Amino acid sequence: MRNSIWDTEVITSTESATESWRARPAAQQPEWPDLDELRSVTARLEKAPPLVFAAECDLLRRRMAAVARGEAVLLQGGDCAETFAGTTTDGIHGKLKTLLQMAAVLTHAAALPVVKIGRMAGQYAKPRSQNQEHRDGVTLPSYRGDAVNGVEFTAASRRPDPQRLRTMYEASTTTLNLVRALTTGGFADLSQVHAWNRGFVADSHVGEQYEELADEIDRSLAFMKACGVDTRELGTAEFFVGHEGLLLDYEAALTRTEAESGRTYATSAHLLWIGERTRDLDGAHVEYFSRIDNPIAVKLGPTTSPDTVLGLLDRLDPDRDPGRLTFVVRAGAERIRDLLPTLVEKVNAEGAQVCWVSDPMHGNTITAASGHKTRRFDAILDEVRGFVEVHDALGSHPGGIHVELTGDDVTECVGGGNAVLAEELHHRYETACDPRLNHTQSLDLAFQLARMYRERGRVNARPRSLR
Repeated sequence: MRNSIWDTEVITSTESATESWRARPAAQQPEWPDLDELRSVTARLEKAPPLVFAAECDLLRRRMAAVARGEAVLLQGGDCAETFAGTTTDGIHGKLKTLLQMAAVLTHAAALPVVKIGRMAGQYAKPRSQNQEHRDGVTLPSYRGDAVNGVEFTAASRRPDPQRLRTMYEASTTTLNLVRALTTGGFADLSQVHAWNRGFVADSHVGEQYEELADEIDRSLAFMKACGVDTRELGTAEFFVGHEGLLLDYEAALTRTEAESGRTYATSAHLLWIGERTRDLDGAHVEYFSRIDNPIAVKLGPTTSPDTVLGLLDRLDPDRDPGRLTFVVRAGAERIRDLLPTLVEKVNAEGAQVCWVSDPMHGNTITAASGHKTRRFDAILDEVRGFVEVHDALGSHPGGIHVELTGDDVTECVGGGNAVLAEELHHRYETACDPRLNHTQSLDLAFQLARMYRERGRVNARPRSLR
């Protein structure tokens, strides 16, 4: 069965962003059983209002340029795979609250702005290592996220359904509307966010080790008030959304070209990324991404070669424009210190200013004795530490982190301050795909990363004769 709804022979001469990728092999696409229905759904999406706007994407691109220059830090996080059932006020509140708390800590420690991007409002599709799943002698298509099929192991649920793309658009609209309302309506007020962090410090089993940093933030807020600064001006927050641009029929249907500038944008999110399984230089994903003007990212796993990175750089950022391209490294704690230095050095030698970001989740996935897929908090933290150490040694900027997290008290990753034990994984194992950090583990990671940024700031501030 063909992966796309048009024959490649018909479109090889087409060069538009919405069409040129169709002449390339498209990995990880669903085997849609009804292509006429897919055409009908995508035709409706082509006429739908954009989810994000060109000006917003351009703003994020400027913010990402600051990250590339070492003038800002990126924090990206959210669900491994969003679900339609999880598109609730409480669920969105929880993830947004967690990210705002993490950002407040990092901003103070790094003394740099934090660019906040949620894995939200579009992260409904997932690549899979196997096309099929086998249980008790029954074989069905693998679950590829709610945008494609259902998680229940039944033939009806696992049948790829193009109507889910429309539901994905509607769920993303709901999420974006609430996020925009919250981030401009007082929910993001810095004093309130710090009060939440104070609660974490007071309640966490390891909170006392973060008391000093919390006290410093208290004093900073008090100083601003004493100087007459109206902290209500800090009641809003810039917040962007991003997801893996996996389902190319969906992304193409939401691609728009600005009449005034002639620039082309994927309007499904401010930032899209190419996954580890779809970054083939000759593949459809790289082709599509090369033709949109959003800020974009690529995941780099442990087998990534310098030649591949340079090829991606040439295809996706030929003008070497800061803010255009982010490399998200997911090497694993045991490989990060060996893999990353060569990649950074090769890119720097090209004169390119890309954002380097750590994804400490995907390279550290293990299976517990209970059969649950999980991640150890210590391994996640060690990969982040290795990422920062490499950049310190090279004199480059550790641009930030990209993590899978939730605002709920799930039991999916083991360890952390209020440690989740392996035998407790079954208590609240709720992820639709990969294990996420819970609220407490996410804040624990933020405070630990804040320490790393604080320490490297102190080192960089010393006179050179003392370094």
